[in-house]
Amino acid sequence: MKKLLKNIMLALPVALGVILTGCGKDDNELNVNIQPVSRLNAPVNDKYIKLQPTTSASVVFEWDQARAEDGSLVVYEVVIDKESGDFSDPVAKLTSDGGGVQNKLTLSHKDLNSIAGKAGIASLATGKLKWTVNASKGYNTQPATESRTIEVERPNGFAEIPVDVFLTGDATEKGAELAQAVKLKSTAPGVFEIYTSLKDGKYKFVDRNSGTPATYSIDGGALKEGGESTQSGGTKVYRLRLDFNNAAATITEITAIGLWFAPENSIMYDLSYTTNGVWSFENKLINFHQESWGRDERYKFRVSVKAADGTAGTEWYGSSNADNNRPTSTTPLSFWELRAIANSDQYNYCYKFASEVDTKNCDVKLYFSPDKTYTHEVIVR
Repeated sequence: MKKLLKNIMLALPVALGVILTGCGKDDNELNVNIQPVSRLNAPVNDKYIKLQPTTSASVVFEWDQARAEDGSLVVYEVVIDKESGDFSDPVAKLTSDGGGVQNKLTLSHKDLNSIAGKAGIASLATGKLKWTVNASKGYNTQPATESRTIEVERPNGFAEIPVDVFLTGDATEKGAELAQAVKLKSTAPGVFEIYTSLKDGKYKFVDRNSGTPATYSIDGGALKEGGESTQSGGTKVYRLRLDFNNAAATITEITAIGLWFAPENSIMYDLSYTTNGVWSFENKLINFHQESWGRDERYKFRVSVKAADGTAGTEWYGSSNADNNRPTSTTPLSFWELRAIANSDQYNYCYKFASEVDTKNCDVKLYFSPDKTYTHEVIVR
């Protein structure tokens, strides 16, 4: 037994040496040699591209394959830089399709618009971007033997559209404390709005309510990055609408909202603005209108507005249905949702009061609040 153990101990260094030699041999045989991409194929040099980031349009970059000496896979990335750049500090590096193994890259207009913005090409401006392809195997990265440029025209809009937008400043209902900033409602991709009051002072929009957010301001009908907007002339109620796709802003003053009673073709009661996009009246008597066929209870809302240039107008909000039955306890909440309607016809697209409302004092509350679906409620006292 002692002799056996002695033989094993003598054999261990030899075996370990064989193992280490074998490992070293494998490492030495690792072949990372590649021939770089020799030709770029598409887009053609100096191709002009009018960017349309709100569509599904894309640009396809293509190039000849690089060759690995051992015939194995090569990984690609497209490198994009300013026209004056040398790719040492590029604007973007993008892995090719198929996780980097395909010799093409499909890049959306939206992403290319963002890259163009980072390269210093302004909205509505035209500029050039330089691109090439890096091929890699292991630690060996080889740039293509040529580069090309593309000429892009950016749309009027922001290259980076925020996910959320908040309103803050001493002119706002919540004041200038960032943590209290009020979130706007997203009504479409890149479009946000809020119904709110503003008092004399400064206000701005931010992309988050903590840290150091990006800021935006309204300048006439334009939405701009940075800065602050100013409210003057006393406290007023507005609908502020921001369109980041077109760098546009619309300020609409809400001068009055009334409950419009269809059978009498007139405003029954005006609603007063409270806060957070809410209008209401309280403890008001509601009598249905007596017709030969019964009691008529149809209503909707008339909104009086004033554009930034002082032009007065009227908007109507009513039901999504041209006609309705009286609501009951089982009626879905969607019945009371507020829909903008172009038809100002006396009777169409009206709601109907519930039967128990007739001859009762009621509260009516209208919610254009950013944190919920635009809707209203009728509360019997």
